[in-house]
Amino acid sequence: MNIEEALVILDTLIEPGLSDIQEVVFRQAWEGKTYAEIADNSGYDANYIKDVGSRLWKVLSNNLQEEVTKSNFRSVIRRRSQTNILQKNLQNALPVLNHQQLITTINEAKNTYEDIEVKNNDTSLSQRLSSLLGSVSQQKSLTPNPDLETPNGPVPLNSGFYIERPPIEERTYSEIKKPGSLIRIKAPNHMGKTSLMQRILAHARKNAMHTVTISFQRADSQVFTSLEKFLRWFCANISQQLQLESKLNDYWDEDIGSKVSCTLYLQGYLLSKIDSPVVLALDEVNRIFEYPEICSDFLALLRSWYEDASELEIWGKLRLLVVHATEAYIPLDINQSPFNVGLPIKLPEFSLEQMQDLAIRHGLEYAKGEVGVQKLASLVATIGGHPYLARIAFYNLANQELTLERLLQEAPTISGIYSSYLRHHLANLQEHPELVTALKSVLASSESVQLEAIAAYKLESMGLVKLEGNQAVPSCELYRLYFREQLS
Repeated sequence: MNIEEALVILDTLIEPGLSDIQEVVFRQAWEGKTYAEIADNSGYDANYIKDVGSRLWKVLSNNLQEEVTKSNFRSVIRRRSQTNILQKNLQNALPVLNHQQLITTINEAKNTYEDIEVKNNDTSLSQRLSSLLGSVSQQKSLTPNPDLETPNGPVPLNSGFYIERPPIEERTYSEIKKPGSLIRIKAPNHMGKTSLMQRILAHARKNAMHTVTISFQRADSQVFTSLEKFLRWFCANISQQLQLESKLNDYWDEDIGSKVSCTLYLQGYLLSKIDSPVVLALDEVNRIFEYPEICSDFLALLRSWYEDASELEIWGKLRLLVVHATEAYIPLDINQSPFNVGLPIKLPEFSLEQMQDLAIRHGLEYAKGEVGVQKLASLVATIGGHPYLARIAFYNLANQELTLERLLQEAPTISGIYSSYLRHHLANLQEHPELVTALKSVLASSESVQLEAIAAYKLESMGLVKLEGNQAVPSCELYRLYFREQLS
């Protein structure tokens, strides 16, 4: 296995994938380099690289459910590759094997891999094969629907599984055409913010606009060490995506400050150079809330550009699309905040009718009509109208991997279809004891609970609680049941 194949395996196992600096460490560690050598090659401090590596192995350990270190990660990835190849071969075999052949094939695969698992003290594959064997034994066929989409990441632009939430799409498509417009999309993680953002950008491109997407989640930690580094990184990204030569040094002047330099760079160079409007999409803006000094200055800068559009025609070329998971939990001057201007979009959960629509698109015939609404009501009572959780449920139901009754029974357990997703949240919580304390207080109460503002906003951004002011309740019954058990 080479490094590129290893990275492909990681992409299938880790959400939302490696950051740029994590990939640098992973690549060079794969080549056998020490942290000191990686630091020399990449231009970073050795202690910083060692810290990135330590956090990377921890992320891999949490996702792969076994200890991963710098010394053993290659063997772990190779073993997972064998597992993935086997699963893919089994999946490809399903449509062409008869019932008895399928049982025989799975049994042979199970026996073949038992020795590998015993050596590595990992019985997860055998357990999955046993479960698959049990399912096949009870059915005459187990044929995945080739038209289904794996519910990972944003819903593709050409997907038949994207559910519109009227009138949100039409309002944003109309607004983005207005000179100097600003659209703010707010919703917890996995609620469809990026899917909507991508559709707005696609609509803008159809209307002859340039588009630029800046995801703050992909920025290296060192980008946030100073406002100047952050703004230069920000401008360099825009230049590259507009396919314009970077001329930062021609416009940057420490005597006038980085905010003015950044503004002059956009106004005097980037916006002057292009002949049509540009939509600047800022994804995961809540990442910068963790850096108060940078955050307050940058958000004030966005507000000033929005206001400049009413006076200077050139700023009318810029349309801002700001995507964030929660409210800013740092003090902001009301006259300098971008969060009280423009068009606010708060993405709601799916209604019961929209859940029914998504189920039918997955080919679940029993979801049709009034009887279908009644059957889906129990699922909605467990997961609410959460788009991502709904996609996982309907994908598994459509592939005949389990019944709705079994899905609901196992959903809040470590063996349910949401186990990986819930385990990811649990790992994040355990790194922040103050959030664990806050969530436990919410779970223990039958009424809404008042939380400290920052804890409330962080739990909201994770999607674990719903807020009315500082009053919090669990987002859905699935979270109440799972986290009450795991955090007890």
